[in-house]
Amino acid sequence: MSTNKIRFGKWFIIPFIGIFIFGITRLLIHYPQLAERYYSQKFYPALATVISYLSSFVPFSIDDAFYLILIISALIIIGLTIGGKVSVKRSSLIILNVLFSVYILFYVLWGFNYFRVDINNRLGLIEREANQQEFMNVFNDLIASANETYTSYDIFKEEEIAKQIEESFSRLVPILKINYPGGRRRAKPVTFSGLFAQAGISGYYGPFFNEIHINTKLLPVEFPFVLAHEKAHQFGITGEAEANFYAWLVCTQSESKQLQYSANLIALRYFIFHGKNQEGYREAIEKIDKRVLEDIRRIYQHWQSLRNDKVEAVAERMNDAYLKTNQVEKGIADYTGIVKHIMDFSLDTAFREKAGF
Repeated sequence: MSTNKIRFGKWFIIPFIGIFIFGITRLLIHYPQLAERYYSQKFYPALATVISYLSSFVPFSIDDAFYLILIISALIIIGLTIGGKVSVKRSSLIILNVLFSVYILFYVLWGFNYFRVDINNRLGLIEREANQQEFMNVFNDLIASANETYTSYDIFKEEEIAKQIEESFSRLVPILKINYPGGRRRAKPVTFSGLFAQAGISGYYGPFFNEIHINTKLLPVEFPFVLAHEKAHQFGITGEAEANFYAWLVCTQSESKQLQYSANLIALRYFIFHGKNQEGYREAIEKIDKRVLEDIRRIYQHWQSLRNDKVEAVAERMNDAYLKTNQVEKGIADYTGIVKHIMDFSLDTAFREKAGF
């Protein structure tokens, strides 16, 4: 066998591994209990502990730097190819191997969590179709909770908020079915917060270096809920609706009124959107405290002032495609699934009694 053939064969080692990883994802679609038991509950928490510990010592986002390096490298390779410095064949093989490497790392480091057991089966939460009256009952209860927990954010300490969220996650471990601590959850600022704000992105989780990112453009009242949401992702909760529900439950079960109000306020916004066509909607809206309504309007106006329609449209299409590729059938619409999860939780009396709520 010639040396050239041997060298050429080496270019396909990573792609072959990538195909093997793809095969595992197809298998886990049919056997989610395998992903839950061996990856989500054992391998991933151990991996997250190590990687998040190491990345926490770096003050900036390593994930952002990683993405930037990939983009710059791609541009350099394209430039060298156009300039005749690198052959088309070689540049194609380089790009192919880089893409497969990113694909492999994504699933090994976090992505297999997309194939774990769904939230209802995982938590033992009964799934049901709520009728109009049941929806309005929960809607009104949420309004009452938002009114009752209203609080000011004039005195606001991010470190204290993060500590309170961690305490609540730790206390709710038996209910949330997470492996705690499973890593360090030090939040880092989004490197390009202004650009991400134009796309309406308040935070995101970086799977390659186990990093939580929070947009610096967030209003203080949003911070607790968004931080809890991203921490849920770090615990291996991939679905946006599930992460939203975890954030709501963790914050509302905290002793901190700032956490409680932030979660109730954000959840209320989703319920307001879903309840527009329900009988009794207008009467319910009139019950909302004027200060709560003002916060809802302020959040909306704040993000509208930052958004860029073109940037947001591109980001939504990319995020939608990404989520659907990873078994999130509803794509970006999955974020609103928090309403369904709160409804299931609120209507499952046996679950709440067992959990001590």
